[in-house]
Amino acid sequence: MLVALVVVIPRTPGWDRVRASFFDREIFVETFPKLLDAFVLDLQILAWSAPAIFVLSILLALARGVRSPALFPLRAFGAIYVDVFRGIPVILVITLIGFGVPTGLGLPRPWNSPLLWGSVALILSYSAYVAEVIRAGIDSVHESQRAAARSLGMTSTQTMRSIVLPQALRRVVPPLMNSFISLQKDVALVSLLGPVEVLRRANIEQARLFNFTPYVGAAVIFLSITIPATRLADHLMARQRRRTGGTTVG
Repeated sequence: MLVALVVVIPRTPGWDRVRASFFDREIFVETFPKLLDAFVLDLQILAWSAPAIFVLSILLALARGVRSPALFPLRAFGAIYVDVFRGIPVILVITLIGFGVPTGLGLPRPWNSPLLWGSVALILSYSAYVAEVIRAGIDSVHESQRAAARSLGMTSTQTMRSIVLPQALRRVVPPLMNSFISLQKDVALVSLLGPVEVLRRANIEQARLFNFTPYVGAAVIFLSITIPATRLADHLMARQRRRTGGTTVG
């Protein structure tokens, strides 16, 4: 199928116009270094957002899993948080928080930074998704593990910290990798608030040159990160299936 597309598409009547608009070699060579420089900002946002998402997600997953009736408000808060932020598109969360919070509170610099509030929006939104992944991992740990810990005199906190959570996190590494890949792409949405990261730089270059090749260059940069990360996620999933006795797909 792919070979047919490669052979047929260049023979279509409009291919020359498409090639000139999207695959101009000179424009690609000219703009690609600028796109790489802008991509550094994407990596920086990813670097400080991913750990914060992981920590907040664990706290939310633990809150949703509390069993004590006295802690029901905490469990309810976790459920409401997840329902709200999973129900709102990421791009809308970024817009609401990135524009709304600094404007509504009248914050001075540097507290009105779009990088700050764009990152906060990503953290709030993605933690809702990742929390459910971690909660599923916690629920997958058999109840006998908790019973064995209680028989040894361990408290609920000690059981969760030393027995349940380590097993749960190992089991959800592959889906966590998938969430990381999605986050790496959605970092570009912060450009809506103004920072010149790779997508905004591609937009600037497209407007300057009246050509869409810079967008193709940005896509190449994202693919150079997401494809290896996807292959790593596939490898981790296959290894997880082997460890649990499942069959692997060749």
